[in-house]
Amino acid sequence: MKFSIVTISFNQVDFLKRTIESVLSQTGVEVEYIVVDPGSIDGSRELVQSYGDRIAHAVFEKDEGPSDGLNRGFARATGEVFGYLNSDDTFEPGALASAVRFFKAHPKVDVVCGHAFATDAADNHLRRVWSEPFRPLFVAHGMAVQIQPSTFFRADLFRRVGGFNVNNRSNWDGELMVEFHLSGAEIAIGDEFWSCYRLHDASITNTDKADALIATWRKRCFEKLMGRPARPTDRVVGSALRLLKHVSNPKAAAERILRGPMRKRG
Repeated sequence: MKFSIVTISFNQVDFLKRTIESVLSQTGVEVEYIVVDPGSIDGSRELVQSYGDRIAHAVFEKDEGPSDGLNRGFARATGEVFGYLNSDDTFEPGALASAVRFFKAHPKVDVVCGHAFATDAADNHLRRVWSEPFRPLFVAHGMAVQIQPSTFFRADLFRRVGGFNVNNRSNWDGELMVEFHLSGAEIAIGDEFWSCYRLHDASITNTDKADALIATWRKRCFEKLMGRPARPTDRVVGSALRLLKHVSNPKAAAERILRGPMRKRG
């Protein structure tokens, strides 16, 4: 089973080497690695080139943003299973081999989502983060998370839904998962920690700069999944689902209480 992994990078040389090494050091699986860089000037491109043909494709061309860059990368992919890793995140050792075992044990699964460690700029573990089952009601209310760097999906499914929405500048990963669900895909949870999700001063998760875009996406996500606009009473439903979410995963609830939420201020 061949994996195609795409990394999009723009002026992230401080983290990029750790990302690349975490992909190229995977064992027990065939990996085709594709790095997309629309125009870095911080030495990132020279770093990518230093790996020679260990990186199958280095895509150095302008794009229309992250989702477009990902589409350009996957357009060159030839693997059976796709995944994508941001240039400030890393895979855990053995992550891809573990994902292979999951797909082979569950041949009807189209998408598998593992868990992750949240880390800081110096690779210190801040907390654990769990992927949650894709339940439309929970996702529509923002009460279910699937960890992007720990998510892998079959290539034919990605092509069937048309890839990423290039107009989405905040939640292209979340929208892709919704499209997967609406296409009839079977989405499962792999109960392993497959990646490290980095939080630092410049990361979108760690700032408020994308809040307006995220709010717009959440409204669209709700309407796609529920088939109607949100109503005032949905706030009550959301509160009930939040409580149920924490009760159903006490480990995650305890982690949040003890170590704080994902948005960690420096």
